[in-house]
Parts: sequence; structure tokens; C-alpha cells
Amino acid sequence: MAGAKTEAKAHAPSPVVVERRGAVLTIGINRPTKRNALDDAAIAALERVFGDIPDGVGAAVLHGVGDNFSAGLDLNGVEERDVAAAVAHSRFWHRAFDCIEFGAIPVIAALKGAVIGGGLELAAAAHIRVAEPSAYFALPEGQRGIFVGGGGSVRLPKLIGVSRMADMMLTGRVYAADEAAAIGLAQYRVGDGEGLAKALALAERIAENAPLSNFAVIQALPRIADADPRVGFLMESLVAAVAQSDGEAKSRVRAFLDKRAAKTRPE
Repeated sequence: MAGAKTEAKAHAPSPVVVERRGAVLTIGINRPTKRNALDDAAIAALERVFGDIPDGVGAAVLHGVGDNFSAGLDLNGVEERDVAAAVAHSRFWHRAFDCIEFGAIPVIAALKGAVIGGGLELAAAAHIRVAEPSAYFALPEGQRGIFVGGGGSVRLPKLIGVSRMADMMLTGRVYAADEAAAIGLAQYRVGDGEGLAKALALAERIAENAPLSNFAVIQALPRIADADPRVGFLMESLVAAVAQSDGEAKSRVRAFLDKRAAKTRPE
């Protein structure tokens, strides 16, 4: 019996599937029968992938395999953790999601179906979010007797405010895609089945940017926004000077001045 269990575990599908498309990496949460609920193996896999981005990759797309992005924390084992274990588990999620928000490249999340609890915390760690009509957003922790532990209490108030997050947790309020996009949970609202394609198109465009500029946006911008204004202005000046002195920036500015680069126009 033990041998059979070991063999089944060895042949279990990977909790995350990774595919490279040119300069874009796609990362799919691969637990569709569990609505892509996040267990320890999935979180560890996300930490490994985002902590070791291959050379030549300029952006990533995070999505869910099947009909859902992620229904959140897999609750199996929650009741068995004592306080120390629960703190360590939460910090484990923090490390993994920090690899997304403060990693090497911009990340776009393609959202559909359930974007619930820890799944919403994961989506909040991405830099851009694209929502399909089927996407629905909720924080049911209050009804489960638990609290967010994947960085949601830090990231989500920056997107929607403390009062809206409190409402979601206290009442179980669920936001549909249109309303979620209106309050800032997603920057793009697309049609059925269009989320991944839109996310890929955005990632391909982002990957064409100067790498140092992308790095400054995902690393410096959030820290400047969190800083005292006087510190923020100084940080902005320093980052701007570093970016402008880069050889890639100089060549791109010269191309624009020589009318060899496209002008900014509405789509």
C-alpha cells in the first residue's frame, strides 16, 4: 500500500506548468480539479520559478489551468497548525509572492473564474491584472474564521482601500469582473476566453522595453510610493539618473529624436 501511494505521488501532475514563448514566460497553476487551490507544493513551485527567471525573459504571464485562476488556500492542514507553524506558513507565502512583486521581471495575471482568498492575494502580487467576465473576487476568510496570510493586508488596501477590503472580509462580499475592474482589482477587462491572449500581448510589449526601465518600475516605483515624499523625490532623481545613463536608454532616445521610433498614440 505504501509503495502504491509513493508511485501515485511520483506521477502526480506538476502543480505549476511553465512554458516559454520567446521573451515571455507563462506560468500556469495546475490544480484544475481543486479550482487551483494553493497548497504548499504550488507555493514552493511558484517561488522556484519566479526566483530563477531564465536569461532573455523580459516578462511573465501568470494564469490558472482550467476554468479558474485560483480558489485560494487549500484548507487541508490549516486546523493542524499551531501558532508558530501558522506564522512560518504565512511567511513562506510572503517569500514566494515577494519573488513575483519584487522579482526580476514584470508579471501580468490573467484572471478568470475564482479569484478568491489566497488566489486574490496572489493576483495582487502581479503588476498588471486582466479580468475575463467569469472572474469573481472574494475574501471569505471571515466566514472561515481565519485571516489573510499571503500579503493581502498589505497589497490589497493599496489597490482598493482598507474599507473595501474590510467589507469583503466581514460580509463575504463578492465582486464580479466589471465592478472589480472599476474599483482597481484589475486594469483590463476583456471578453470570454480573451484573458490569456491579452496578457500575452501585454507581456510581449513589456518585454520590448529597456530592461533597466522595467526593473526600475517594479523595484523602485512601489518603494518610492511608500516613502516619505522628501525621500521619494530623492529616490526618483537617483533612479531617473541611473536609467537615463544606461546605453539602451541613450540609443532609444536617439532613435526617437532621429524619427526612427514610433510616437505615442491612442490605440
